[in-house]
Amino acid sequence: MKVKVIPVLEDNYMYLVIEERTREAVAVDVAVPKRLLEIVGREGVSLTTVLTTHHHWDHARGNAELARLRPGLAVLGADERICALTRRLVHGEELRFGAIHARCLLTPGHTSGHMSYFLWEEECPDPPAVFSGDALSVAGCGLRLESTAQQMYESLTQILGTLPPDTVFCGHEHTLGNLEFAQKVEPGNDHVRAKLSWAKKRDEDDMPTVPSTLSEELLYNPFLRVAEEPVRKFTGKAAPAEVLEALCKERASFQRAVEPLQPQARALLALQWGLLGTPQQK
Repeated sequence: MKVKVIPVLEDNYMYLVIEERTREAVAVDVAVPKRLLEIVGREGVSLTTVLTTHHHWDHARGNAELARLRPGLAVLGADERICALTRRLVHGEELRFGAIHARCLLTPGHTSGHMSYFLWEEECPDPPAVFSGDALSVAGCGLRLESTAQQMYESLTQILGTLPPDTVFCGHEHTLGNLEFAQKVEPGNDHVRAKLSWAKKRDEDDMPTVPSTLSEELLYNPFLRVAEEPVRKFTGKAAPAEVLEALCKERASFQRAVEPLQPQARALLALQWGLLGTPQQK
């Protein structure tokens, strides 16, 4: 199982997953279809399926054009709001792409219909991988927009947090900001300090910080550490879901303080999150 990491837009990631024996390929979160097809052609693979984590434009906007360019393409996801969706998936469903298995994991929090995808090959030295979209990122997670704090807690700890301690491919390059916030939450955490130093070097070299591993995330991602005493002390809460909710609020305030949004950026985020409608075509 070969994974091509494809940076697009301002800080998004698309992925192309290749079954190396059959040369079948699956794309995850298609935002820029022409860029994806360039890599499909370069790799000499047959693109059969798109897995979309959620309906936001920066993860799904390329589906319609890609489906037009590739008739018969399967566009899969858990939310009917996903553009050009051909079939709606359910939690726990398993898919096959040659030798690659894919388990669909409903992970509400960022959106109510967010689906993460756990992929693996049997009897293969390559580690399994989870494509977590905006449910889980390096040292952080997406903003909680549509689900309850309890639902988000269950997604992070009982679904994603119990997967094998292997590779995590997330939807955005937010690592530096996430780690700076993690350091605020746990200033005495040596794992946070070391990862932040590494991420700064990657940023200076204009290199991606993905993928991560779940085993590492459990050491420095505060959203996976809600039961740890320093994180509880920072939030002033005890119940895990309440700790998580407080962390989400603190993270949003931290981001606004560090990088105040201009009016155009606010409008763009509102559109991305579905808070503004798009004009209907006549």
